[in-house]
Amino acid sequence: MRHPKFLTSLLTAALGAGLTLSLGAAPASAAPTPTADRAGYAGYAGSAEETRANQAFFDAVVKSVAKKRAATPGAAAVTVVYSTANAPSFRTQISRSAQIWNSSVANVRLVEGSNPDFAYYEGNDSRGSYASTDGHGSGYIFLDYRQNQQYNSTRVTAHETGHVLGLPDHYSGPCSELMSGGGPGTSCQNAYPNSQERSRVDQLWRYGLATALKAG
Repeated sequence: MRHPKFLTSLLTAALGAGLTLSLGAAPASAAPTPTADRAGYAGYAGSAEETRANQAFFDAVVKSVAKKRAATPGAAAVTVVYSTANAPSFRTQISRSAQIWNSSVANVRLVEGSNPDFAYYEGNDSRGSYASTDGHGSGYIFLDYRQNQQYNSTRVTAHETGHVLGLPDHYSGPCSELMSGGGPGTSCQNAYPNSQERSRVDQLWRYGLATALKAG
């Protein structure tokens, strides 16, 4: 899936947008090394590269989960395990965003635990928060300190988690649309996906995952 981010730079603020690609922005901590260079915000135009990146991140998570689904084919929902070990400052926001998604969709469930499918990291990065993949079946989300002070931190976290679940950015959307990210500005407090976003995630994890299992 796509590897987006809430930008915290002055350029982003001046242009009035929130999220941008982050394919190669590895955190300063021990996060995996991503597979490709990110597209700079100024050059962003909803490119084919971004579409491929978005799919790659989603695929990384799906591949990790597929074996567990195959072992329990009758399960009502796929369980995606995450780790907060490298993002202790954001445990509350991460837990809240997981609760939001778990209460919003039926076919996938986010649970904190060992042997995670993806992990959260925290730190300082002028490019902001983003989601990425190491290209070897693992995804991660990086949460930037400054940006989480500027924007509603639970919205940032829930938005980035939305990418793990397969949703792309939609910068021009309203505040009621979670995947509009920072587009509506810092005053936007909504951390919940709207009905279309909820439906899309449920469709992906009901039908998209079944397709992945057949392929793999």
